[in-house]
Amino acid sequence: MDLPVMPPVKPMLAKSAARIPPGMSYEAKWDGFRAIVFRDGDEIEIGSRSEKPLTRYFPEVVEALLENLPERCVLDGEIVIARGGRLDFDALLERIHPADSRVRMLAGTTPAGFVAFDLLALGDAPLLDAPLRERRSALADALADAADPVFVAPATEDTGLAQEWFRRYEGAGLDGVVAKPLDLPYRPGERVMVKVKHERTADCVVAGLRHHKSGPVVGSLLLGLYDDSGTLQHVGVCASFPMRRRAELMEELEPLTMASVDGHPWAAWADEEAHVSSRMPGAPSRWSGKKDLSWVPLRPERVVEVAYDHMQGDRFRHTAQFRRWRPDRDPRSCTYAQLEEPVNYDLSEILVHPSKGPGGSR
Repeated sequence: MDLPVMPPVKPMLAKSAARIPPGMSYEAKWDGFRAIVFRDGDEIEIGSRSEKPLTRYFPEVVEALLENLPERCVLDGEIVIARGGRLDFDALLERIHPADSRVRMLAGTTPAGFVAFDLLALGDAPLLDAPLRERRSALADALADAADPVFVAPATEDTGLAQEWFRRYEGAGLDGVVAKPLDLPYRPGERVMVKVKHERTADCVVAGLRHHKSGPVVGSLLLGLYDDSGTLQHVGVCASFPMRRRAELMEELEPLTMASVDGHPWAAWADEEAHVSSRMPGAPSRWSGKKDLSWVPLRPERVVEVAYDHMQGDRFRHTAQFRRWRPDRDPRSCTYAQLEEPVNYDLSEILVHPSKGPGGSR
């Protein structure tokens, strides 16, 4: 492979904001695997956000890229899987499997696609220093004839339309809007874009904690919600505390600490089969590797209000944020019923090729 921009390349990142800023280019925030694609003739390499190769896990995407991309180019985008008119992140996670036979079976049953939103090189020309408006125009031209499952992400400079996308697209599994300055060069690994994500709150039961890597202070709180059968399901974690607050939380929660998991709703957490019917911390995962998944059980008596962006099935998609303790809430009242469901929106109305509708630059 001999390209003007060579792997590995760290993707350009975004910092969070509460509101959509004016005067920028706007795109939906895709909920998939961020991917930098390198093509040189018959060679394709797909790099992840952590610079690890994704190529072997998505053979159908490699085939589609060979059919739809220019002969020599470098693209930034997102690998996504759509099922039932919305993005399915769980299906993506299943693809990271060591068995090639399993990967190829899933490539046929739950095929992935690629949504491109930036162009880093074309032919012999590196485009990292070109402003976004030029890269975006070149991207739309380079993929003008692309067909499913390769798309150019819709973009607009209309703030009002971006706000409408923010409200409507969540029902298709997208999780916000990304704003990019039009004169911005591509800056690998830097948080120079802006992301605006949905935020909601939920009252959850604190049923355990994990220690911080630095020692016996709180690293994260393990959160639970009761389902219709009255079973406490593990829905995610709350983390990102200042170090002083981690020590304070450890002291606050010490009276709830259990000597063992006996009698705890998640007592069977170490039994792999128990995770089939219930959600508990420590579920086996190819992503966790050799990470220590042990945790400290707490009597499920305290309720915390947390902020979250959206759900992935029956759990929080990302780490939740601590808002306040809720001593006024009965833990048993913390159920899934309180969670807000976004209005459904068909993904096929978003991913439309330029020749067939409103996809691409707008």
